[in-house]
Amino acid sequence: MIYLNQAATSWPKPESVLAAYEQSVRALPSSQFRSSAGLQRAARSAAAGDSTLIGNGGAVMNDDVIGETRQVLGQLVGIRDTGRIFFSSGATDSANAIVYGLPFDSLAVFATETEHNSVLRPLLNLVEPVCGPQNGEVRIIPCDETGYVAPEAAARALEGICKPAAVFVNHMSNVTGRIQDIAAIARVVHQKDAILIVDAAQSAGCIPICVDEWGIDALILTGHKSLYGMQGTGAYYVRDGIPFRPYRYGGTGRDSRKLYYSDKPPFDYEYEVGTQNGPGIAALGAGARYCLERGVDAIAAHERGLMSACSRALREIPGVTVYGHGDSSADSLGQNAYGPVLSFNIDGMKAGDVAYILQNAYGIVVRAGLQCAPLIHQEMGTYENGTVRVSVSDMNTMAEIEELVRAVREIAGSVGAAAGHAADAANDATDDAASTADLHVKGRRL
Repeated sequence: MIYLNQAATSWPKPESVLAAYEQSVRALPSSQFRSSAGLQRAARSAAAGDSTLIGNGGAVMNDDVIGETRQVLGQLVGIRDTGRIFFSSGATDSANAIVYGLPFDSLAVFATETEHNSVLRPLLNLVEPVCGPQNGEVRIIPCDETGYVAPEAAARALEGICKPAAVFVNHMSNVTGRIQDIAAIARVVHQKDAILIVDAAQSAGCIPICVDEWGIDALILTGHKSLYGMQGTGAYYVRDGIPFRPYRYGGTGRDSRKLYYSDKPPFDYEYEVGTQNGPGIAALGAGARYCLERGVDAIAAHERGLMSACSRALREIPGVTVYGHGDSSADSLGQNAYGPVLSFNIDGMKAGDVAYILQNAYGIVVRAGLQCAPLIHQEMGTYENGTVRVSVSDMNTMAEIEELVRAVREIAGSVGAAAGHAADAANDATDDAASTADLHVKGRRL
């Protein structure tokens, strides 16, 4: 089986991730601030990529594993204030936490056409109905057919705004792989005294991110994609000083006498409530450390090589259309303009049928449809049929890309051959009809 659906969930995972997860499950159960039992020291060593301590016993506070995972995530995406990183069940949970937590009754809200439904649906179903038509309208910033959002488009959208604004931007499209120039967009956003929320679900771990340097005010992360963690894990960051309320309340293991939180500065809110996913967080820390030790630039270079080869080869196949990836119009970020995702279609075939044939006839797993990002498909002209999406990770090889290209060439060739036979048959029928009509004419003339 060739797995090219890494943008959904990465597979296989690095061995250090599996080791960290297994060791934390085998350890005495513990929750943050609630137990002195701790997790096995091996979980921490596995998260650090050190397998020599696995099985040697010893305990480490769960607080240590959680704190270390915050630190390694902060190092990976350029956040110094790692205490402002909060764990979640994934990007959707993180997006909902941010949408529910920001004061949208007093903010103008913007999102781009590249956004995933994990952002669009909370915005459209919470902000608009709750805040009303005057304060809750979500304005959409357009992208081009490759998924590129020009900073100038953001500037035009923010013109004339007379109140604070929040702008949501997807760092990398999960449909075309297009990467946005976040630093440039941040400058535009901050010139309007707006806040910038970046969805890095697809890019964290495989594309360099510099939160503090670029001026990102809030960041959405998921664990199970390019961070190589488990499903059901993620995190989010909100810069200190931004008014932000939790959208869930409950036990935290700290100051259990407190029943009310202050809604005036300095806020004393707590954002991680209930029992945290300790094994998942340990695995997430190991995945993030894998990315650090391997090097995000090295991962990006490897994946870029695979996708560039894939894009070039697919574009050479008659009847195949590749969307976005490798297009010469993507110039603002040079060779880094696209991440490890591309989409394509075969003329005369439904995207779902292509994906079905690839998996069941060739053993190649891809993704077909709208990929939970409907607005960009409207811009691309693929809203009705969707696309076939190919996505890679650091674990994929050039040989696997070559197998995909061979399979697509065969499928497209069979469609072309069938279309040619149908055209020949139609032409033969037309010729026969013309000959018969000519005979009738001659007959009448006689």
